Amino acid sequence: MAVSFKGIDHVQLAAPEDCETEARKFYSEIIGLSEIPKPENLQGRGGCWFQFGSQELHIGVQPDFKPATKAHPGLLVEGLDDFRNNLIEKGIQVKEDTPIKGRTRFFVSDPFGNRIEFLEFNG
Repeated sequence: MAVSFKGIDHVQLAAPEDCETEARKFYSEIIGLSEIPKPENLQGRGGCWFQFGSQELHIGVQPDFKPATKAHPGLLVEGLDDFRNNLIEKGIQVKEDTPIKGRTRFFVSDPFGNRIEFLEFNG
């Protein structure tokens, strides 16, 4: 049997109950991702979905929620410096980390404490 992996369809992050308003503000208004509708059969679970490129970021409700402070998605961005400045202007705390050759990167925390990495290839 031949298997060929094609990429990542989506990444899911957890959030507390009643997170949707804050998630929409952060991921749509501040970050700039497009919200996409959840399938009808999953809408009763709460949360919301966003798209970046051909991938999706799903925010799912977890009753015993604890933020992901180490595990995180890394989102590729063109124009990372402008994006960083825009986030800072909107009051988002940007966190630098150990450089990786060929990449510029930084981290932020979403309103629920989940770690999000933004990076751009530079070489």
